Parts: sequence; structure tokens; C-alpha cells
Amino acid sequence: MKTRPAQFIDEPIQVEFDSPPTFDKKPPCPQRFRWRGQVFTITSVVEERVDYARRGRMSRNMAPAHLASASRSGSWGVGRFYFCVMVDSGQIFDLYYDRAPKDADNRMGGWFLKGERLSQS
Repeated sequence: MKTRPAQFIDEPIQVEFDSPPTFDKKPPCPQRFRWRGQVFTITSVVEERVDYARRGRMSRNMAPAHLASASRSGSWGVGRFYFCVMVDSGQIFDLYYDRAPKDADNRMGGWFLKGERLSQS
């Protein structure tokens, strides 16, 4: 299915899993998410990908040989898991999980709604 961006949102969301992910820092696509008080049930995953690229100052704190390895398999607190999903209303959204810890007390990272997409015919 071909899609095109319709609206950039980039807001935090809460996600729900029918069973908890095996690895918190490498989550699968959730079954539902809550955004602005509304619950969206995911009916299908259109596309998914992982990006372990180190950005900003994080890209300068690693030796080149280790950086190449980390870009393939990830390193602690670095990377994003992207999911393009269709929900029960027929809308298509881009979600992502950012592995970066929020602070010393909350080291889990967070989920975000990147934007909405439209299907191209």
C-alpha cells in the first residue's frame, strides 16, 4: 500500500499490548494507542523498520568500528522502532518508540505519534 504524509503530529502517546513485550527496549507493534483521549485499535501493520543511528553528541562519543556495529544492532538508549499502522477507523498513522531514556528515574524511553498518512490510489 502506498501512502503519503498528510499531517505531522509528533506527540507522546500511551500504548497497550495484549501481552507485554519480551524486551522492553525492542518492542513489537502495540495493539492499541491512546491519543488526545481517544483509543485507536490497530488492525494491521503497513510497514515497520528500525533505525539505530546515533544522532547529535551521541554520534561523536564512539570509536568508528564500534559505531558501525552499533548502527546495525543498536546500543543502550539509542534507536527508534517505527510502525506505519492502520486503525479501526481506517486511518493510517506513523508511530515510533524512542529508546532514549527520559531521565535517570525513567529509563524506558517513550512512544510517539509521528503523523497521519493518506493512502495513494
